[in-house]
Amino acid sequence: MKNAETPVIKVVLYGAMSSLGSALMAEMLRRQHEIIAILDDLTALAPRPGLRTKTGDLFDPERVKQSVAGASAVVCLLNAPGLPMSSEQVERTLIPGPVEQVLAVDALIAGMEAVKVSRLFLIGDFAVLDEEQGDDDLQRHAAEEVLDALKNSTLQWTLINAPYATPGLGIEHFSQVSTSLESGMAEALERLNRVAVGIADELRLNLHVGQHVSFVPAT
Repeated sequence: MKNAETPVIKVVLYGAMSSLGSALMAEMLRRQHEIIAILDDLTALAPRPGLRTKTGDLFDPERVKQSVAGASAVVCLLNAPGLPMSSEQVERTLIPGPVEQVLAVDALIAGMEAVKVSRLFLIGDFAVLDEEQGDDDLQRHAAEEVLDALKNSTLQWTLINAPYATPGLGIEHFSQVSTSLESGMAEALERLNRVAVGIADELRLNLHVGQHVSFVPAT
């Protein structure tokens, strides 16, 4: 039961329909945080206590401002399928490409700064920042542009390398212990759950502000 004196933590989530998004929702709800999932389809998630859904557009600063106003923090999974977008300048694809990711971050920063919501966890293909020059120069360039935009913003940001995800895991899988999953799915569920716990801890303790981090699998 939530203590009446416990401050309400409201987390806006972009990318709720991904497997990591599902893990994050389950973990944040376990901690009695309020989750606002920004979706194209408000019926995509079944109702549950502590979870709200809102429509939005990740590529429109004004819509971002409306979506995140009053939040304690924003979590955005840049490489998630089904990110909310209605902008005419962005083609609707399953997962935004590098150029679209830069546009999304620019809108996200502008919208958050406008309503003075400062804490941002940005999750995406940022491992390229730590790698030698490779074949994916476009993704590297996009990641560098995103990092520069964050450094020049007023946000308290944390950049997180996206973990390897397994499609097919929803919030129901992370909300209850199941012994019926295949071994590969069970391993993915445990791995993503650890990442979700880590991000929730980062939020609670305000860790790694202005840093680029990766959650390494336990050995």
